[in-house]
Order: sequence, then structure tokens, then C-alpha cells
Amino acid sequence: MLQNLQHKTLKIMDAQDLLTTVVSVSPLINTLPRNFLPVFVKSPARATSARRQVLTSATSLKREKDPKKRVVVTGMGLVSVFGNDVDTYYDRLLAGENGITLIDKFDASKYPVRIGGQIRGFNVDGYIEAKKEPKLDDQQRYCIVAGKKALEDASLGGDESSKINKDRAGILVGSAGGCPTIFSDAVDCLREKGHRKMSPFFAPYMLPSMGPAMLAMDLGFMGPNYSISAACATSNFCFYAAANHIRGGNVDLMIAGGVEASLIPLAVATFSACGALSKRNDDPKTASRPWDKDRDGFVLGEGAGFLVMESLEHAMKRDAPIIAEYLGGAVNCDAYHIMSPRSDGLCVSSCIQSCLVDAGVSVEEVNYINAHATSTVSGDIAEIKALKKVFKKTTGIKMNATKSMIGHGMGAAGGLEAIATIKAIQTGWLHPTINQFVCAYAPTFFLSFFFYYHNQEPGIEFDTVANRKQEHEINVGEFVSSSLSFICHEYVVNLFERFWYAAISNSFGVGGHNSVVAFSAFKP
Repeated sequence: MLQNLQHKTLKIMDAQDLLTTVVSVSPLINTLPRNFLPVFVKSPARATSARRQVLTSATSLKREKDPKKRVVVTGMGLVSVFGNDVDTYYDRLLAGENGITLIDKFDASKYPVRIGGQIRGFNVDGYIEAKKEPKLDDQQRYCIVAGKKALEDASLGGDESSKINKDRAGILVGSAGGCPTIFSDAVDCLREKGHRKMSPFFAPYMLPSMGPAMLAMDLGFMGPNYSISAACATSNFCFYAAANHIRGGNVDLMIAGGVEASLIPLAVATFSACGALSKRNDDPKTASRPWDKDRDGFVLGEGAGFLVMESLEHAMKRDAPIIAEYLGGAVNCDAYHIMSPRSDGLCVSSCIQSCLVDAGVSVEEVNYINAHATSTVSGDIAEIKALKKVFKKTTGIKMNATKSMIGHGMGAAGGLEAIATIKAIQTGWLHPTINQFVCAYAPTFFLSFFFYYHNQEPGIEFDTVANRKQEHEINVGEFVSSSLSFICHEYVVNLFERFWYAAISNSFGVGGHNSVVAFSAFKP
């Protein structure tokens, strides 16, 4: 077969200044990894040296092999503007549907911002006892429903939960704003009626950690249970911490993610006051427009996104449905400004690099990025600068923005986006980034022809999956061989190492909180 392949040679110097000859083979080259070319050398000694150098480089980052420390995702649960079913949620994302509407949860007519990713038609569907439900904040309702749905997806709902050692099962659910409705109601009650009329439920129910605590009471989970608040990076912080509990051998299973119910007057008024929100009240469907030159802020959203994460060993013992693998993550801080990110993206790029090291993933193995991309003037560009510091070559990498359709779910954003990332790995289809505009104009009034131009910020360079879904396989394995053969009087170094493409999901928060997590298809 090789004798029939046409090729041309190009002399280059390798990393150790060893003169080698790289051969581009067609059509076989189209099936190889982006970073792979066969290497031809003139002697057995140089072949051995070249093989050692390139193989060491290609495998310098090792993915976890220990089944006790490998973390897999076995269930997903959510509450979203597109409903409470994971498949329906992703189907509507793939269709490019827009969940941004005028707010009617309260009278927003006098507010400078009157649009949001508001959840409608939500009900607890029997997941919460009727006598308990009226006392709860929406944040707690979303938390309990999404958590139980995630367990059902992991084949652990109802009586199946008896398979779990509940001493070694925990819940780590974060929120940026806690329980704002209960807090706001408590303040109103104190101001209008005085302290004697305060409900005894106000104190415990307004705590951010009460949602996961209530979920644990329903499920009987007695492992680690707490809440992390890291602004809009909260969900990824929770995934990272939950995975470390599992890798440390402290637990077998964790429910982790983020939840937010922030579409209330107090939140809309405060974010409006600091100029963070889009004011496109007359055109809510185009308000969230990541990377567009005319973007004017993010759109406030709400919801919950949870994963069931467990050790591979535990999942295999119970014959669990393994959806994906959590490879690793990282968190850090800009230490720069309470609202604005560093314009150079320095700490974000460092966070991405740390995530890849923790995941055992090389830069070349990442071919999909679910971007934070909130549609803010400074944030979108800072993220792009950070990505380009890490990914020097953007060819073959797809990047999209879930928030273009559902708005910014604050602490829940990373959870909802992690689910979208995992569904992309499962299905091989990426949802579009909507509101990526192509504009047309005539040079003069009298000319009948038009010029067309993209309204995207210059220098983005990544394929943003503009406006239509794209097929893009993240779960494809590629092979690089590990043999030494003699062909046509030349020694050919065939470098064969199996790897699987990975996806990363970015979440960054005001105050400089940065977080990145990496997922891939599960392969034994």
C-alpha cells in the first residue's frame, strides 16, 4: 500500500536540531491527527532517536489510568429556559432557538432592563413534598428537581439509590446569589411590618447552602455537603472540587453543579445600575450577541445544571451508564478588579493551561471550546486573547456560546454549559452561536450592488459555529503507531499512541474568579 502512495519530502529541523525528513502522504494524511506527520530518517540510530523524541513529546501529558481516580459522568439533570429534560434542552439549542424574552415574573416596565432568560411553566413534578414546596425559594426548587433528575439519569432514582453507600455520597452545589427571593422578602417584611413579624424560616432558608442540604435530607446522602460561591464561575468550581473529593478517595459519588434564581427586581436593578446588562428591550431576541461589535452587555438568566460524578471503579461495579469522562480542571483568580477582567487574559490563559495539565491533555487534543462568552464589551475579547495565548493554531477548533440562546445563568451557567458540552461529545453535533450577524450595505444610494461584511470583532479567528449547528466529532479516537519499519531503504518511524479529542468549558466571574474544566468521551 505504501509503495502506491505519492509523497513529497520537506527537510526540517526537529526540536533537538536533528535533521529529519517529513513526508506528507496523501490521501492517508487526511485521516491523521492535526499534529502528526510520518518521520523518515536515514539510519536505525537516527530512527530510534527520532522515535524517542517525538513519542516523548506526544505523550508527555498522561491521562489518569487508575480507576479509583478516574472521574466519570453518569447522570445529568437541569432546569432551564428550555425545560427540565436534558435531551429537549439540547435539541432546542441545536435548533438555534432563542429563550430570551420580556420579563413578566414581576412588573419590570419601569426598569431600564426588561428582558431576561426567564423560566416559565416550571413545576416540581412530585419531586418536592406539597407541604414543603410553598416555603422554598426558586433556587431551592431548582436545586432539588435538577438533583433528583440527575440521579434518575444515572439509574439511581427511587429504590435504585440503595446501590449507593450514602456515607460516601455527597452534594456540592453552588450559587452566585444564594436565595434572593427569600432574602428580599425578609428585608421587605422587616421594613414594613417590623421584627416581630419575621418568619423563623427566613434565617435558614436564605442560606446558599440550604438547597444542597435539603436535597441531602431527601436522598440521605451523608458525605460532603456544602455550597461554593464564585460568582459566574461557581459551577466549574463545584465540578473541580467534587472531582478532587473523588480522586482523594473521600467519596464514591458526588452530585455537583450550580443553581440560580436571580430574575427578581433586586438583581435586575443592581446589575442594571452597574451597566452590565444589555438594554435591547425592543429586540430581546438579538440582545445576547457574543463577539459582535455592537454587543452591549449580558442578558440575565436562571436555572440549574448538575452532573452525577463518580469514580470509574464505583461506576463499573454498579454497571452504570457512563456518559462522559471528567478529565480535569483548574481555578485561579485575576486579583485585578471587582468587575472587569484583565484585558490581556493572562490569568485566564494560565487557568486553561493548568486545566490541561490536570487533565493530562495536550493543546493539540482540544478541538471544542464551550466559551464563557457573555456578550460583554470587555469580557468577550479578554477570553479570546487568553485562548489565543494557549491555542496558537485555531484551525480545527470549534467554539460556541450557549449564552447566546439562554442568557447568563450566573452560578448555574457553567452547569448548563457543561451539559451542552457533554451532549456535543455524545451526539457529534455542536449547537450554534446565534446572533452572529452578516451586514449588507450599498456604497452609495444610487448603486444597486451591496457589500457584505461580518459584524464580528476582528481577530476572533476561531470558528464560532455561527447561526447553524455543525457536525463535529469530539469522541473520535486517532492512532499514532509505535513501531520501527524498513521501507524503500529508509527507516520509517511510525508513532502510534491512541488519544481521544477533548472539550473544555470556560467560566469566569466578577471579582476575577476563573475556572476551566475538561471532558471527553469515555474510553476504557
